[in-house]
Amino acid sequence: MTASSLPILADGVSKRFGQTVALDNVSLQVERGEIFGLLGPNGAGKTTLIRTILDIIKPDAGRLEVFGRPFQPADRDRIGYLPEERGLYPRQPVAAVLEYMGSLKGMTRHDARTEAARWLERLGLADAAGRKVEQLSKGNQQKVQVAATLIARPDIVILDEPLSGLDPVSARLVIGVIRDCAGAGQTVVLSTHQMGMVESLCTRVVMIARGRVVLDGELRAIKRRYSTNTIRVQSTSDYRSCPHVERIDGPASADGFVDVHLRPPAGSDDFLHWLVATGASVERFERLSTPLEEIFVRVATENAVETI
Repeated sequence: MTASSLPILADGVSKRFGQTVALDNVSLQVERGEIFGLLGPNGAGKTTLIRTILDIIKPDAGRLEVFGRPFQPADRDRIGYLPEERGLYPRQPVAAVLEYMGSLKGMTRHDARTEAARWLERLGLADAAGRKVEQLSKGNQQKVQVAATLIARPDIVILDEPLSGLDPVSARLVIGVIRDCAGAGQTVVLSTHQMGMVESLCTRVVMIARGRVVLDGELRAIKRRYSTNTIRVQSTSDYRSCPHVERIDGPASADGFVDVHLRPPAGSDDFLHWLVATGASVERFERLSTPLEEIFVRVATENAVETI
């Protein structure tokens, strides 16, 4: 995909509020139909970046484009934004709120009503259509907020902590909705602290700390870069005789595997070649990856994050 056709492009974007640098030369690009993770500690600059993409805040420097060009007023109807804080009308009926939100995005009254009913059914809230928003649980209010974000079928969907307040069943439902959005060609930007959700949904991520991009790339490549030098292996070999092994974590488990820690600079290929050379029968060989949450904490700590 050429840069000119990218749904979202930021190139050297900077923003300062007084003496505080909120964004410092931030660059990223988000492609059509992908779920893109926007990560960072509290106060890192994520919300400022989102508001800059939405043209709520103007950058001091750099270039920011949506749909291959500078933001246009009509683009607001093509972008759905779910903020972390709620933006519903608590004393109004749920269906009426959704229909109104649809009308703000240029939908006809008939289409907004049809889509509102469809989303309430999809999210298990069909029986709540006539109830006031404030009468719903926190989790169900969040699902209404999700429906309000998606009702006009926006080309770009920006979700800030979409699973906030949801129980596991509802969270799984919303995760399925997010996957369906990407499958339908919508571009999804996911901002969250729930690293498990990022690992299951996102192919690429950017992490911001103190307004700067400190991690950027495909999730698989990032996890490889920060992977441990540990192999989970099940075989007939005596690992203690291997010159590449630094230590072994405990005795074999019930299913016969152990975690073997290699001595740098030896890598997994070196260990596998040794196993093959010994004539061992190998049932399992898995290089253990570092959880994204651990990578997040490590990178945030290394960059001495301060509150913005």
